[in-house]
Amino acid sequence: MLEIRNLSKSFGGLKAIDDCSLAVKKGFITGLIGPNGAGKTTLFDVLTGFHKPDNGEILFNGRRIDGLPPHEVFRRGICRTFQIPREFGTMTVLENLMLVPEGQRGESIWSAWLRPTLVQTQEEEIRGRALEVLRLVNLLDLQDEYAANLSGGQKKLLELAKTMMADPELVFLDEPGAGVNRTLMRELAERIKELRARKGVTFLIIEHDMDLVMSLCDPVIVMSEGRKLAEGEPAAIRSDARVLEAYLGGQYR
Repeated sequence: MLEIRNLSKSFGGLKAIDDCSLAVKKGFITGLIGPNGAGKTTLFDVLTGFHKPDNGEILFNGRRIDGLPPHEVFRRGICRTFQIPREFGTMTVLENLMLVPEGQRGESIWSAWLRPTLVQTQEEEIRGRALEVLRLVNLLDLQDEYAANLSGGQKKLLELAKTMMADPELVFLDEPGAGVNRTLMRELAERIKELRARKGVTFLIIEHDMDLVMSLCDPVIVMSEGRKLAEGEPAAIRSDARVLEAYLGGQYR
């Protein structure tokens, strides 16, 4: 589904991504691990149009997307979350989701004046979809709660729910387990598996929690110094001497 060919990105004298090549298969939950400074989040930023690459190609479903702005990448069917959730805190959980779909008739002043019935009908359809998504991520009981009042783990679930409102083919999750307690982390992992199974969504996940990565992701890609160091199923990554020494601290020996 996603192919990265010889991608590079520098900031001044710092080469954040260095001739990186890797691929993400359709229908898989792929993990992306590596130490701080390995280039993982910068890679997400380049893939989603927040930064333009210096060199290389990015192909999504066989079409080049390198250099496209974020909104065009979004329209191709790619969504992402961030390390720090970006909810609209003074809006309810339900309202956060209803903002996501593009092309809403109510955004046009002429439609609001001249076709109020159509605007209302579409809004009810979007509300129904949002409630379905909230049920899927187990946030339905919090639909009327202000997003700012959610816990850190609940905000991560809300981020995931917002991506689902866009009907994506591919979702990038940037450290979904960071700051999340073990109970909600298991909930988050189950929701990701369910979305992959029920809706066919493909995931690429940056994560430092190795228990979460090893239980959720297959394959796992390891980055180091801006490029791919290793790739394989969790068992192979556990036994890779380079990975054990540099990233896992020997805990899976």
